[in-house]
Amino acid sequence: MLQRTYASLLAFAAIACGAPQEPMLQPGDDGYIRFTATSAELERRDRPVQSEDLQILRVAEALLGTAADWNSDDDRVCVDDEARGRRSLFCALHQASLDVAGAYDHRRTALQEVRFAIEDATGGRAFEHRLRDFNNLPETDFDAVVQVLRTARQRIAARLERSPL
Repeated sequence: MLQRTYASLLAFAAIACGAPQEPMLQPGDDGYIRFTATSAELERRDRPVQSEDLQILRVAEALLGTAADWNSDDDRVCVDDEARGRRSLFCALHQASLDVAGAYDHRRTALQEVRFAIEDATGGRAFEHRLRDFNNLPETDFDAVVQVLRTARQRIAARLERSPL
């Protein structure tokens, strides 16, 4: 409780100073998502794939069926996106993960492959949060979002074809 009060005080001070705010959801809050830090192992581009990874990417593409379905201002809080039926790249992947796998895994191979497609599409540009920051770039349009999903899906499909059964 004390930690939450301290966090709320810090958030108030930051708002008072005009700093942009990340949502301060806590475990148990509606919409709370557990984010996992990356590691050298998770950044390997040859991690094993599963058929669920391919299905997650297909569902995410379907959720972003048209430009009207895309939210170009991601804050990594998806409950409001779901309520409006307009999802950011991150929230489409989040919802697709829930729909396909029943849980969200922030560093699942499918999501990492989208991050790699973003790196490739932006020439290795550094981002604090690749999915969110790419989604929010002024130069990112709906077609660019669809293209990174498509690239990731094609890469996962090719790796599944090469995998021994």
